[in-house]
Amino acid sequence: MDIIEIDGSAGGGQLLRTALSLSLCTGTGFTMTKIRARRSKPGLMRQHLTAVNAAAKIGNAFVEGAELGATTLRFEPGVVTPGDYRFATGSAGSAMLVLQTVLPPLWQCDRASTLRLEGGTHNPMAPCADFLSDTFLPAVAKLGIEASLRIERPGFFPAGGGIAHAVVQPAPELRQVEFNDRGERRGLSATAMLSGLAVNIGERELDVVMRRLHLPREAMRVHDVRPSIGPGNVLLLRVEHDSHAEVFTGHGERGITAERVAERLCEEAGHYLRSAACVGEHLSDQLLLPMALAGGGAFTTHLISDHLSSNARLIEKFLPVEIDWTELGPQLWQVRIAS
Repeated sequence: MDIIEIDGSAGGGQLLRTALSLSLCTGTGFTMTKIRARRSKPGLMRQHLTAVNAAAKIGNAFVEGAELGATTLRFEPGVVTPGDYRFATGSAGSAMLVLQTVLPPLWQCDRASTLRLEGGTHNPMAPCADFLSDTFLPAVAKLGIEASLRIERPGFFPAGGGIAHAVVQPAPELRQVEFNDRGERRGLSATAMLSGLAVNIGERELDVVMRRLHLPREAMRVHDVRPSIGPGNVLLLRVEHDSHAEVFTGHGERGITAERVAERLCEEAGHYLRSAACVGEHLSDQLLLPMALAGGGAFTTHLISDHLSSNARLIEKFLPVEIDWTELGPQLWQVRIAS
C-alpha cells in the first residue's frame, strides 16, 4: 500500500479530515505528524478522534495513534462498507465535521448509508448544521451528490447533546460544475436561535442586522429551540441568489454582547455581499474535495483563505489534479481544479 507523509502543522483539523476522506476514497494510506501543531491545544481533540474512529469504522482501516492529544497518526484504509452507523463525539465537539469526513467515501459506495450523529450541531469552530443543509449539500448536489441532513435536537457549545440524522445515497459518477456567477439576489433573512436564554437577546441581535443590512422586520425571526440539553445562541443570516445560497453564522458567547455578535456577523457577510463572488469563504475550501473527485470544476470566491490553500496542496498529494487561483479583481478570485 502506498503511504503518503503529511506535515499536519500546515493546517488544523481540516487537513486530517481531508486526509481521512481521500485515503478511503483512493485506497492510499498516510502518516500525519505534527497534527494541529500550531493550535493552542495541539493534537487530536475529541471531535478529531471521533472523525478518525468513524473513518476507520466505515473503511475497515488499520490505525495507529488514535488517542486524545496524539500528534502522530497512521491510517491504512480497507474496503469502505455502506450501512447504518452511529457516531458520537461525547461532547459539544462538532458532529458536523464527522459527517463531512465520511460523506465522500460513503457516496462512492453502491448502496445508501444512514448516519446518526451525536454531539455539537452548532459549534463556533465548525460549520453548523444549517450551513451544511442549506449551503454545502445543495452545492454538492449539483455535482450529483445526494445526501440529506435532519436535526432531531440541536446541540450548542458547551453542553452539546445534539442529535442529527443523515442519509447518503450512491453517487457513481460526479459532474464537473462551475460556480462563477451567483446571479441576482433573491432574498436576505436572519434567524436568532435561542435555547434557555432570554428572547430579548435574539431581538437585540436582529435589531442590529436590520439596521446594518437595511432589512425589513418580516425578514427577521426569533426561534426558541426546544428541546436542547443546554443554553445556546446562534445567529443565522441566509443570503439567496439565483444560483446559490450562503448561510453565515454568529455564535453568542459569555462576555460578548448580543450587539457585538450581530456586528461581527454583518461584517463577515458584508465582505461577501460587496463582492461579485458566488461562493463564500467557508464553502470555498469545502468544495475543493468533491470537485477534485469529479476531476475538475471552478468557482469564484472573495477570499483565498489559509484553509483553502493548505487543503488544495493536500488534495494534490492524493489525486492527479492541479488546483490554482487567479485574481480577477477586488475581492474576486477564481479557483480552478483541473486533472
